[in-house]
Parts: sequence; C-alpha cells; structure tokens
Amino acid sequence: MRVVLLRRSKQLVLVLLSVFGLWLGVIVMNGKLPSHHVSLVFNQKTDDSFPANAGTEKYLPEKSITTLETEQTQRKKLAKEVCTLSQKKTNLDSVIKDRVLLDHIIVDEEHRLLYCYVPKVACTNWKRLLMVLMGKANTTNPLAIVADDSHRLNVFRRLDNYTGEEIRYRLDHFMKFMFIRHPFERLVSAFRNKFGQNSSSADYFRSRYGRQIIKQYRTNASEESLSRGHDVTFREFVQYIIDPRTVARANFNEHWRPMVDLCLPCTIQYNVIGKYESLMDDAWLVLEKANLNQKVSFPRSDRPSSTNSLVEEYTKHLTREELLHLYHIYEMDFRLFDYHSPGFD
Repeated sequence: MRVVLLRRSKQLVLVLLSVFGLWLGVIVMNGKLPSHHVSLVFNQKTDDSFPANAGTEKYLPEKSITTLETEQTQRKKLAKEVCTLSQKKTNLDSVIKDRVLLDHIIVDEEHRLLYCYVPKVACTNWKRLLMVLMGKANTTNPLAIVADDSHRLNVFRRLDNYTGEEIRYRLDHFMKFMFIRHPFERLVSAFRNKFGQNSSSADYFRSRYGRQIIKQYRTNASEESLSRGHDVTFREFVQYIIDPRTVARANFNEHWRPMVDLCLPCTIQYNVIGKYESLMDDAWLVLEKANLNQKVSFPRSDRPSSTNSLVEEYTKHLTREELLHLYHIYEMDFRLFDYHSPGFD
C-alpha cells in the first residue's frame, strides 16, 4: 500500500511540474512574464553599463547619413571661410590662458564628447541626455529629469577645469559638437522665457535686469515697474543690449551672448555644427558618430517652438537703426552660420 501511494505521489509531482512548465512557456511566448523576471532578460547592461535605447522612442532621419555629412561639410566650410575673412580666429594658446572662455564646453570623459551648450538652443535636453549617458540621473528617460537639475553648476565638468595639456588633448581626440539657431529667434526666445514667464528664473531676471532696463529706457516709469521690473518690452530689452554703456559682449548674460562668443567656432573645429531648424536629424548624427544611437535617442518635443513665427512680430516694433545695431552685435552669428536678418533681405 505504501509503495502504491509513493508511486502515485511521484506521478502527481511529475504532472504538476509538467503543467507548470507548459504554463511558464505560454507566458514567455505571450510576453507576459512578471516584471521581475523581465528584468533578468532585458535590463542587462551593455559593455559600458548603459541600457540600450534609453529614454525615448527611436528616431531615424529621412535624409541619408551621406546627405547629413555633406551638410556638415558645407556648414564647416562656410564657418572657416567667414572666420578667415573676418580675422576673428583667436589663438588657442590665448584661449587656454584665459580658460573662462571654455566654460560652456561640457566634457563627457567616458564617451569622449565635448558639447558646447548654447542657451535657448535645446541645451536643456542635451544636458538631460548627457546626464543619462554619464550616470548622473536615476532614470534612463531624459525627459523625466527636472529641467532645473540639468542646469545646476556642479552637474558637469567643464573644459575650463582642465590643465592646458589636458585641454589640448581633449580638443584633439574628443568629438566636439554645438547647436545653433537664428540669432533673432534665439533672442526673442530668451526674452519671452526670462521676462515673460512665471518662474523663479524669470523672477530673478526681472529683478536683476528688468528693473535696470526700465529705469534706463522708460520715460515716466511707474513705481511698480521700477520696483518689480515685470513689464519690460522687447524694444526696451533691445535698447539695453545695443547701448554702448552695456558691458562688453563677452560679459553678456549667456542667454543673449552671441553664439560665436560662447563656443569659439573660429578657434575650435567642431565635428558637428547642428541647427535648431534640423534638430532631430543633427542630434541623430551626433549620436551616430559617437556610436551612441543604439543606447539613447534625443528627446522629441511634443510642443514645437513657435518663436520663428514671432520674430517678425517682435522686431517690427524696432526702428531700422535699432535693428541695424542689433544685427551688428550678432553679425558673426548671422554670417558664420548662414542666417538672414529680417529687414535686410
């Protein structure tokens, strides 16, 4: 009797194991394995400990890589020609000696990248992406990172923190890239963001710059405007920028400092000069050249910028003389990066 019971017990166990095996197989085939089992399969790290395709949906440009490379060749050729004709090229020794000129170039040692960030040219998303790449965020989705966190001073190491020899090595061996935008479109974007929005950053700019601008350029300003700086007009903002009494261009706030002064493209030979107008294609090219496209994708925006359509609306309130002065301040940005100024075409 005991032998019979023992045999039946063994048979029952075998049946249960078979049923469990079939159940598990069906689950795996249908992709319904519980999440803690999925992680054993899909959360494996790549060779540099980074999850593949992190953060955003995969993007593929319609243009071929040959076409994108040709565009880059043309952009860099034009930049070089304009730099030569304008004699704007600054000796690298001088730049290294005055290292503060390199404070906008972020260094990613692991992936051998140098990114010169230009405020109001998608720099927040680039910084978010670099935070993910460099393991400085507890997420693989760049858009999950709070924008303010990406702009904190100590998040990244800048090129100006290296010795002269280290700077030269990285300029020679790392991939260098920057992104540009129509100068007036960038200026309008900066004005709207820093003087027109409700944010702690805008509060700072209204207090730091707005009050001063209203005091200098508005006749019969109200006490409220003088104390709050909350209602600066674009024309007053432009008058501040073009005023000879305003500090030297190199000391402009980074949000409206000329792009050539931020990134020194006449001194540093960038591998990729991306444009805001072709942001996704050029971002894809950067990641492709850095062999990172299989790991990350540049974040797509669900809200495309409307600044381009607003430039004429804002600049139409300027006199021709003011517009001409403003153009001269950003003239190298216009010429170097092949942009046309409204009112001069």
